[in-house]
Amino acid sequence: MAMQTAIASAQVRREPPSATVSQSWQPAHDAGLMRARQLAGFAVASLIDEAELTPKPALVDCRGSGAHADLDLPLMRRSARSLLPGFVAMAGAAHASPSPRPTQWLRESLAKIGRGAEIAMLEVTRGSNAHRGAIWVLGLLVGSAALAGSRNPALVAALGADIARIEDRFAPHRPSNGERVLRQYGGRGARGQAEDGFPHVVGVALPALRAARRNAQSETTARLDALLAVMATLDDTCLLHRGGERALSVAQAGARDALSAGGSSTPDGHRRLLELDASLLSLNASPGGAADLLAAALFLDRLERADGGPVPPLHEWKA
Repeated sequence: MAMQTAIASAQVRREPPSATVSQSWQPAHDAGLMRARQLAGFAVASLIDEAELTPKPALVDCRGSGAHADLDLPLMRRSARSLLPGFVAMAGAAHASPSPRPTQWLRESLAKIGRGAEIAMLEVTRGSNAHRGAIWVLGLLVGSAALAGSRNPALVAALGADIARIEDRFAPHRPSNGERVLRQYGGRGARGQAEDGFPHVVGVALPALRAARRNAQSETTARLDALLAVMATLDDTCLLHRGGERALSVAQAGARDALSAGGSSTPDGHRRLLELDASLLSLNASPGGAADLLAAALFLDRLERADGGPVPPLHEWKA
């Protein structure tokens, strides 16, 4: 099975990324594996939380498929769960790293595991791209969290940036939709976000979450407002790919309008959020990049607030 052969184990062997990486689970009492499973569980839970958040503008949620005819909420959940072994392997690679600092070996190990995780995702979704961008963003953060041994979001994000800046010499030479968009419109996309230390995660989404909670808003409201805050300024390559500069402009202006009206918890802000949803649906465009960064913020938030509780058994996360 591709799931078993393409994804590395929790304790990655120190062999060149061009070699085959096999799967071999460590004993349950192994502290490194337990930590890897916890971090992977946080990542999968964050992806599912993002998918289930409702109402999101033109994104898959509990109401329907948004602007994505090939996706729905059950498929998004299955896709997220299919990534658990890959995230465990990424954390395991960082745990097995010969250095406490990012290295070429770690960068290329994470990349190879990520490519295997993408294969597993595409098998589950029958070819639909549910979480390709999230594999890059959360894979880096899972690896950096394992390497750092820290729950501090800023430190984990900074270490993830250090990893992202290292060249992957084995990266396949096939341009992605995001890369084609960047050549057409400029900007730096998801790679730039990572190399810059995830500024929209650490500097935008997380502060928005915390501010909403301090104001006694519901968790749904806090997360919707965090998404809107990211959308308001992010040059989202998903929007540019699907709807060009018009879609990006509509998304950014609509998000700012909803926030200036008080956010999703107020009647006017909620109305403007739904109007933004309708506008983006009419353009057949969705803010998938902002959604990935919200999932990253939820991961770092979950990591920061972790109480060291029990790690979910692997069977609970099967796709």
